[in-house]
Amino acid sequence: MRSVLLIISLIGLLVLAIAGGAYVWWSMADVDIGIHGLIAMILGAVFSLILGGGLMALVFYSSRHGHDDQQQPPRD
Repeated sequence: MRSVLLIISLIGLLVLAIAGGAYVWWSMADVDIGIHGLIAMILGAVFSLILGGGLMALVFYSSRHGHDDQQQPPRD
């Protein structure tokens, strides 16, 4: 029952996010973005994806090599 409720709430959040994005997209229909703005937006999205992927790769690397399991000595 908990998993069904979780899935329904996540689907609801996805629908809200898509509806919000569509509203913003259509409300800005009369705004002109120049070529420099378009390039900046594309580069920002690409670099954000690369950064997120790199950080996730570091998390998985750290987890697989046991760096997260090392015990720290107790403080006095």
